[in-house]
Amino acid sequence: MSKINAAITGIHAYVPEYILTNEELSTMVDTNDEWIQTRTGIKERHILKGEGQGTSVLGTKAVLGLLEKTNTKGEEVDLIICATVTPDMLFPATSNIIAHNTGCVNAFAFDTNAACSGFLFAVQTGRMYVESGLYKKVIVVGADKMSSIVDYTDRKNCILFGDAGGAIMLEPSTEDVGVMDADLHTDGSGKDYLYQKAGGSAYPPTEETVANREHFIYQEGQSVFKFAVSRMADVSADMMTKHNIKPEELAWLVPHQANLRIIDATARRMGIRKEQVMINIEKYGNTTDATIPLCLHDWESQLRKGDKIILSAFGGGFTWGAIYLKWAYDGDKVKKIQ
Repeated sequence: MSKINAAITGIHAYVPEYILTNEELSTMVDTNDEWIQTRTGIKERHILKGEGQGTSVLGTKAVLGLLEKTNTKGEEVDLIICATVTPDMLFPATSNIIAHNTGCVNAFAFDTNAACSGFLFAVQTGRMYVESGLYKKVIVVGADKMSSIVDYTDRKNCILFGDAGGAIMLEPSTEDVGVMDADLHTDGSGKDYLYQKAGGSAYPPTEETVANREHFIYQEGQSVFKFAVSRMADVSADMMTKHNIKPEELAWLVPHQANLRIIDATARRMGIRKEQVMINIEKYGNTTDATIPLCLHDWESQLRKGDKIILSAFGGGFTWGAIYLKWAYDGDKVKKIQ
């Protein structure tokens, strides 16, 4: 019996209309376009506006587009996994809301949280359901409304983040395509360097936590940067070594879009050219769980069946990892939708 692989058979992403530019940010905090671009590579980011508009809006838009592009009916979907750090609410899960909004009435759904590595963790989880033969159509969503937890008086952090959602379809294949391998890690010591202190069970919301601005992102930038550079670069290079992938054989590196300097360091460690790296951080900033599917969506028309691709990420916790996959279809032949 042929081995079943979990293949990506479709991709779609969504970003809100409102664009927050570096110039506008410079009217809110003491910063400027040159300072931001030099340190991060970011020019602008998209922000979801409107009362009651949460991460499920971003995920719903991405999934509806994915269903249309793959000619899939909502009731045919078996499972939805949503990777997010900004759920609409603590419960129900954001994936439940997305499933309801998209007519995926037969799917069971749950959320995962591994910070910026969450999409990779969710892909690996979805892969297991497909490879086991249990499910035929699994949707993995990466979506975050980071603007909801950004302190726009903190010039070091508010420049980094944007809002977006992306979704992929995983289906079984007996061809030599799909997810080939995953190498995922966690190190809980990282909890002291990148976190949102209040809002959970340890520090529930109080007047004091709100007054102390503890419901926003806290990041010790230098420690996070050093850890991210080494872990993301090492795990990606190790994946190439493990599978005997020469630099010229790799079609694409799809890195988490946290900081242009981290991306460049990872590419150098892997020995690949800049032309082999998907980079769109200048347009969207760090959209956390959405960065990797957003890249795949932007580059979809350039992807070819059999392309060797490495997805790589690093996130708070600390979490990090790499996934090696072979692309399952020619991206220029899929239905084009907005």
